[in-house]
Amino acid sequence: MFQIKNLKVDVNEKHILQGVSLKIKPGEIHVVMGPNGSGKSTLANAIAGNPKYKTTDGKIALGGEDLTHARPDHRAQKGILLAFQYPKEIPGVSVLNFLQTAHKAICKARKIAPMNPIEFRKALRERLAKFGLDATFMNRSMNEGFSGGEKKKLEMIQLSFLEPKIAIIDEIDSGLDIDALKVIAGGIKFLAYGGRGVLLITHYKRILQYLKPDFIHVMVCGRIVKSGSHKLADELERKGYKNIHHKTSS
Repeated sequence: MFQIKNLKVDVNEKHILQGVSLKIKPGEIHVVMGPNGSGKSTLANAIAGNPKYKTTDGKIALGGEDLTHARPDHRAQKGILLAFQYPKEIPGVSVLNFLQTAHKAICKARKIAPMNPIEFRKALRERLAKFGLDATFMNRSMNEGFSGGEKKKLEMIQLSFLEPKIAIIDEIDSGLDIDALKVIAGGIKFLAYGGRGVLLITHYKRILQYLKPDFIHVMVCGRIVKSGSHKLADELERKGYKNIHHKTSS
């Protein structure tokens, strides 16, 4: 189980997270929603161990192991992985080489055997097809010249190869058309069906038309002010963040 308890985080000496607590069991999908500036992306980066985000109090644990002050690479080896909202381009490094190198590195850290090159190429070809991408993508430079939707699909493919215990997915749905949104939602469900916990950060309800999370958490001003089932998204649609925040704080 993944757990954060009373997490407080500062960015540039400004208090952003004011004591956030969550528990995510294997196979569960949790969604954090909130207005701009509410602390959603800070939460994602703090969990991943981004050094710009300073944890001042609280605890981050996976499988009972305290990872609050662990390095980002150690967290990744243990199974905490972040899918970026704006994936970087890596000129000169093919999708195949990048993903295979990452796969080998994570397998070495976890002391398990990686796929051999033939197996990996076959698996990559299958996953590219699953996400609606042509097999020629494997020989192109990582994310170079790709559309926003193509980059985000590759983020999901990368997660599938790295097999996290908890996947933190930060606003991957922003700017996607309906077809890409359906594919990304399918990828998230695939991760959860494999027994992986998922924490999806989003500002929009659109992706929830194709994804039924176990829990939705509303974040306002660095705090989770309300949690509930997937039906909470409908309440947000009717009342807005401000009214829910006022109601829960009164």
